[in-house]
Amino acid sequence: MEVLLIAATEMEIGPYASSHGTPDILITGVGIAATLYHLQKRLQQIRYHLVIQAGIAGSFTEETATGQTVLVKQDCFGDMGIEQNKKFTTVFEEGFGNADEFPFEKGWLINPHVIFGDTLLPVVNGVTVNKVSDDPFQKRQLIQKFSPGTESMEGAALHYVCLQEKTAFLQIRGISNYVGERDRAKWKMKTAIENMNGELKKIIDGFTGL
Repeated sequence: MEVLLIAATEMEIGPYASSHGTPDILITGVGIAATLYHLQKRLQQIRYHLVIQAGIAGSFTEETATGQTVLVKQDCFGDMGIEQNKKFTTVFEEGFGNADEFPFEKGWLINPHVIFGDTLLPVVNGVTVNKVSDDPFQKRQLIQKFSPGTESMEGAALHYVCLQEKTAFLQIRGISNYVGERDRAKWKMKTAIENMNGELKKIIDGFTGL
């Protein structure tokens, strides 16, 4: 099975990449635009059976603890819309798009692939934003609108491209912090990365027999 492992930065998959020669690895860069461009370009060059995106994320709830690893079942572009009088509405709610037009389902980008059930990791919904913030108001908006479990800057881009390209995919996240907490001293980035890379090895070994 041909597998592509992608991450926004090298450090996020460093423990796995430094000790394994496979699968193919692509560092996309941080953010939605970079992920869309570099992933789409690679998939036009090589067809993979599976794309795995691995990276850190923030958690919206203490039920998902820092250091824990999760799988994101569905994701969305959390700031693609209009904010007026401190009220955020999505482009779909504003009538600028159809929330059920492929690859969206009710505004979400949902992973439909059966391989998703082959792992034992907790499953969450994600939200992807262009701007990570410590603003409590922004956090409340995202919770009220999407009820997400995690926040990242790349996840929905993975879902969007792979759904369009009909390529199986997984999004795996190590929880480094709680959303809104910008004091890095309270983060558990090292633990999150180490644990996530351990789970990543299990997933890849399970799918490829490496």
